[in-house]
Parts: sequence; C-alpha cells; structure tokens
Amino acid sequence: MKIATWNVNSVKARLPRVLEWLKEASPDVALLQEIKVVDDGFPAMEIQDLGYNIATHGQKTYNGVAILSKHRLEDISMGLPGGDGSDVQARYIEAFTGGVRVGCIYLPNGNPAPGDKYDYKLAWMDRLVAHARELLTWEEPLVLGGDYNICPQDEDVWNPAGFATDALCLPQSRNRFRQLLNLGLTDAIRAYHTGPLYSYWDYQAGAWEKDHGLRIDHLLLSPQAADRLRDAGVDRGPRGRERPSDHTPVWCEVEI
Repeated sequence: MKIATWNVNSVKARLPRVLEWLKEASPDVALLQEIKVVDDGFPAMEIQDLGYNIATHGQKTYNGVAILSKHRLEDISMGLPGGDGSDVQARYIEAFTGGVRVGCIYLPNGNPAPGDKYDYKLAWMDRLVAHARELLTWEEPLVLGGDYNICPQDEDVWNPAGFATDALCLPQSRNRFRQLLNLGLTDAIRAYHTGPLYSYWDYQAGAWEKDHGLRIDHLLLSPQAADRLRDAGVDRGPRGRERPSDHTPVWCEVEI
C-alpha cells in the first residue's frame, strides 16, 4: 500500500496538479492538507472519478484536511481530541482504511514565536502526543502523516543558523516531535534516507531553484506499520511544475 501526504496549498487552485499526481503516482491513500475549502466546496467528483473515496474536514479560506483512499473509509473522526471545545481550526482527520489507520495532520506553524500562535502550536502538539499514545495502545498499523511544520534536526533545513529562532526549529518544537518518536513511532523517510531531503520550498527568493528547502512533511509509523515498511521517499516532481504548491508529496510503501 502506498500512502502519501501532501500540503496542496488550496485544492481548488492546485486541482490540475493534484489530479495529474493522483494519476501518475497512484497512491492508495493520500493525505491532503491546506485544502482551504469547506466540505461542500471540495472537488469530489473529479477525484472520485479516479477511484478514490473521500473524507474531508474543511474550513473556509484556511486550513482544512482530507483523506483520499482507494479503499473504504471507516471509523472517520474529525478534529484532534483533547481540546476544551474552543479550537475550531480544521487541522486533523482520521480514518481506518485498507487495513491501516491513518491520521492526516496540519500542525500549526507557530510564528511569530514567542507569542499566542506559538503557544497554540505547543498546546496542539501536546494534544497530538497524548492522542498518539492512545492510538498506539490499539496495536494497529498506524500512519500519522501530514505537514508537521517541524524541522526535526538541523539537516532538515537548508540554513540552520538562519532558522534557529523560527517556530519550526525551536527546541520546544523539536522536543515535542521527539516525544512522538519516543512513543515508538518511526519516521519513514529517515528509515531510508540520511542527509538533506526537503519537502517544502518557499515561493520567494528562488528557493526552489537554489534547493533552499525544509523537511516539514512527515509520515510517522506505529511499530505494526514500521515492521511492514518497504520504501519511502519524496516526490519532487510536482514542485517543479506550473503553478505548484510550495510543498511536494512525501510517500511510503507498507505491506498490508
């Protein structure tokens, strides 16, 4: 089973790129972030025509996440547990599909830090750690994929010194990402690749052409999924095309 994650940066604006990627890469499961539409505005017909079932947790103009699967989507839940009811940002959706539980994550950016946005990011991550701990007790193949807005290590950012005070690289952010790994989750990309490997390039200052990138999109696997992991990588192709997202897909293959 091929499972991929991609922050599409507006599914309507990027629809030609999304459709061509679904045809070419043919992931069994695709986790999309920043769809930036309400549920009724999602281009379901075009994607269903390619053989995908769809679950969305949308929001007008901002955020929004979706799961596309060639298998039936079951046990769908929207929103990250653990809040006080005041968090209305559409950043998490989860489902069981094709023998795997998948969680689609759009983690808050957190800039500027310090500040309210960074406090929200850290509190959201604390909730994610707690939820991941609970999911792991179910002992299922589990993939938590998405835009984590975290560069786990210096090798995941083209200019570590320049990003040292950025919310993506601050010690508190990285510490919470390590907490996820310390629960027993496996970073699929790092299971197969070392050194710089990016998933995001800013639209400004020729970042793509200069390969001034960041690795902020991740697939974290439970032991039951990691034991079946067969490959993982970054698909740079979509980022180099016309009117691209500033992110590119990250994928893994798991035997189910």
